[in-house]
Amino acid sequence: MISSIKDFKNPFFIGIAGVGMSAIAQYLKGIGKNVAGSDRFFAPGVYNEVQEKLEVDGIQCFVQNGEGITETTDLIVASTAIEDTVLEIQKAKQLNIPIVRRSELLAMIAASKKTIAVGGTSGKSTTSAMLFDILEYAGMQPSIISGAGLMSIIKTGKIGNAKVGAGDWLVIEADESDGSIVQYKPEIGLLLNVDKDHQEIDELMGMFEVFKNNSKKFVVNQSHLLAKQLSQNKAFDFSSDKEQPAGYIADHFKQNGLEITFNINEIDFSLNQVGKHNMENALAAISVANQIGIDLEICAASLKKYEGIYRRHQVYGQKNGVWLIDDYAHNPVKCAAAIEACQPIASKIIAWFQPHGYKPTKFLREDFVREIAAVLRPEDEIWMSEIFYAGGTAVKDISANDLINDLKALGKNAFFIEDRNRFITVVKSHFTSDCVVLLMAARDPSLEQFAKDTWEKL
Repeated sequence: MISSIKDFKNPFFIGIAGVGMSAIAQYLKGIGKNVAGSDRFFAPGVYNEVQEKLEVDGIQCFVQNGEGITETTDLIVASTAIEDTVLEIQKAKQLNIPIVRRSELLAMIAASKKTIAVGGTSGKSTTSAMLFDILEYAGMQPSIISGAGLMSIIKTGKIGNAKVGAGDWLVIEADESDGSIVQYKPEIGLLLNVDKDHQEIDELMGMFEVFKNNSKKFVVNQSHLLAKQLSQNKAFDFSSDKEQPAGYIADHFKQNGLEITFNINEIDFSLNQVGKHNMENALAAISVANQIGIDLEICAASLKKYEGIYRRHQVYGQKNGVWLIDDYAHNPVKCAAAIEACQPIASKIIAWFQPHGYKPTKFLREDFVREIAAVLRPEDEIWMSEIFYAGGTAVKDISANDLINDLKALGKNAFFIEDRNRFITVVKSHFTSDCVVLLMAARDPSLEQFAKDTWEKL
């Protein structure tokens, strides 16, 4: 029976290249475990960047054929995507090796530290990164297990989604998409927002209420209608709306190109980021940091140096008046926020979006159309390529073109280009001398290469 991170020494991860799995694997290696793992993307003689970085860290990587699981393996960690029929799961069962899911293991890790769990349907990775950077700058030597790579860690040669510090505090993302958020019992729970995404609102609110009850201190966004309903104490909370009282209030927001400025409780802040949503992410991080003893002035000095996270409004640069920005936006609210955040940069936005999964796209069809239509200016454009299909038994009863036709019916400049590899060639005739090409998509492991290829062809 595995109930604590003290109960095993030699864990093996099935699907170790996934962002959530690789983060935990690196953390465990950092605290002295003998970590190994496999992934379907690993193959003999084929270069894989994640594999290389894991191996540099001393984590053994194997092809997904069972050879990495041995008599010394004392724990199998499987992501939620790994089914019981997978060969390695079968081998683990034959050897009577305990099997846990990623979220169960993360809950054990969280229980071993003073944990800050960041929850909400949007902004978890960015807020976690900002909070980690503030704690690091303040000399608290925090740890982090994140859903995205921090640029400050990536530039040291790491994957960037995990770091083990000598201090007491650990920052994690609490994921609602698979329901695992209810497993964590943090010192501080942070709720950013509640929007329809993977589940209906009633289901989400139920999970977030359990999250609240499991947290010793609970901090919420008072400027978000649903999140504020779960407030534990307004003095703990934050707000970007002066009409909604809270312990931490942000105002005087301005965006000048790729920089935002604002004020929190009479202290000035500036970040090399875009969008009001990033002010809210910073506000959330600052409110928690201040409540564990970090002065607002220290928070401000830290965030001036904040370098962002991988594929969150990642700016590739500008060619001939055209900016290229790559973003992880994948639900309706995130897509709308990503588009809106780019609008102060240029007079025209050309947004490209690849939805992922047929079931979620169908579930959110009306929401995508409503949210995107609401933010597009008359000169802006939305392009979509066909839905990303990761395999399995999905019913393909919707197309991205259905969303495009819905947007066209509302009078928007909407275009369907089934094969994304044709996008940059076709869209060039739509460029102006002052525009942003914004790429939006998630889950597809080839998106980084797509962004790099688009930049080369721009």
